Amino acid sequence: MVGQWRNPKLVVRLVLGVLLAANLVAAGLVLFPPGGSAEDLERQLAGLQSQAMTRQATLERARQHASAVERGRAEGDQFLGEYFLGSRTASSTVLSELDAAASAAKITQREHAFSLEPIEGSNSLSMMSVTAAYTGKYADLMRFVHELDRSPRLLIIESLSAAPQQNSDVLSVSMKLNTFIREDAAREVAAR
Repeated sequence: MVGQWRNPKLVVRLVLGVLLAANLVAAGLVLFPPGGSAEDLERQLAGLQSQAMTRQATLERARQHASAVERGRAEGDQFLGEYFLGSRTASSTVLSELDAAASAAKITQREHAFSLEPIEGSNSLSMMSVTAAYTGKYADLMRFVHELDRSPRLLIIESLSAAPQQNSDVLSVSMKLNTFIREDAAREVAAR
């Protein structure tokens, strides 16, 4: 075997075969480069840049939506805290609002009745209905309604009826008001 390596023809053939194989491998790498041709890589880069821009825009829209949701939640909690009454003080707060409005309007209070109904779909909100009776002159009644309208509380007049008393310019007024109650425990959680 050692003698075969001394044969120059065999050595030259062997070297030429190795060079031919190396040339074939090099030609394959030139024609089919790993990762694709320059044009393929440029197309892939453009596609990836387009995807990145699209995803960046989607992310920015999601951030804007999240910001709007948080702002809406904060404004909703502020509204509930400002206009909805606490359950512990609701009756006394409504009575004091009605007393203040009646005193300012110079009408006479007769009686009040309260009823509380839960609001469907909410664990912490209820609606309080107040039925009240008053006597007074027409101008005083208008001022009373105006005072209720200006109240910082959310008092909604559902119905109002007025009937004149016999041989007098005094009206008997019956009205139904609604206001909304928020459970105090829910208010404390929302304040956190």
